[in-house]
Amino acid sequence: MKRPWTTGLGLIGVLACTVGVTVAFGSTAIEWGDVYRVLGHHLLGLGGSVNPVVDRIVWQLRLPRALLACLVGGGLSIIGVAMQTLVRNPLAEPYILGISSGASAGASFFYLGFLPPLISKTLSMPIAAFLGGLASIAIVYLVARDGPRVSVARLLLAGVAMSALMASLTSFVTFSSPEPDKLRAVLFWLLGSLSGTRWEQLPIPALATGLGLGTMVLLARPLDAMLMGEEPAQSLGMPVEALKRGLIVLAALVTGTLVAVSGAIGFVGLIVPHAVRLLVGVPHRRLVPLSFLAGAIFLCWADLAARTILPAQELPVGILTALCGVPFFLVLLRRRNYHFG
Repeated sequence: MKRPWTTGLGLIGVLACTVGVTVAFGSTAIEWGDVYRVLGHHLLGLGGSVNPVVDRIVWQLRLPRALLACLVGGGLSIIGVAMQTLVRNPLAEPYILGISSGASAGASFFYLGFLPPLISKTLSMPIAAFLGGLASIAIVYLVARDGPRVSVARLLLAGVAMSALMASLTSFVTFSSPEPDKLRAVLFWLLGSLSGTRWEQLPIPALATGLGLGTMVLLARPLDAMLMGEEPAQSLGMPVEALKRGLIVLAALVTGTLVAVSGAIGFVGLIVPHAVRLLVGVPHRRLVPLSFLAGAIFLCWADLAARTILPAQELPVGILTALCGVPFFLVLLRRRNYHFG
């Protein structure tokens, strides 16, 4: 019998150690004692004077980045659980509804100067990304509606079509840009990056991820029923159509917010839920919180590798998640004893 509490406590310990490692290691290695002094000084008011250079590296640069990695990795993972349950398909992930492609298109249009000046003056790149993702999911939802119901099959097809359309628009504006420096910056962001994270960037993704996590935990029983199919879930008294609409809105909110601050980071929401199911099984009351912890750990290590694997150069973290995620998923699909749902 699987032990979810033991697994949860183990993941919490691993996450705490992971955050410590990501703060201590990088292009400039920081002694563990210095890390503890900086954290004690800022969090508890302990200790004396701290080296200002070390303080800036730990408190201003690395710790906010590590915390954002936790929020993005955990948030994408729980939305991956929601999408896989919604469509009852193990290949589903947070970007299946075209939210990521829409956000990428919005960011590209803004940063490369393809929006009217009157509009661009009132926006920032994250807001443009969020609005692009919101527009994409709105179109997908309208296409997927069949009267008062939402067709899952039509939802998937509309999401694939909208993703292709938004990706084409992004390619068009990037190739049309006359400014190579801006083009490079946008391409780096589109592949996913946590660089330059500041404390003031954390509250909004923390709020969105916390809302997603709390909602998913509260919906654990209806989500379990959804895995049996729509008709069995309805026979148990579950409001299936309202649940589907709620999951769509939740996915749009959380994914759009996270893409706006980190770019498009793929495979986290696809791989992590599968790995956690192998450890604790299918019930969502334990799958959701443990997927959040595992996703946070996974993205923290991926981000650490992205900024240290090449000397004096940082890779987009989306490249590392794809390099790790694709082989893992292919191996997972070959396991005969693995059954989704």
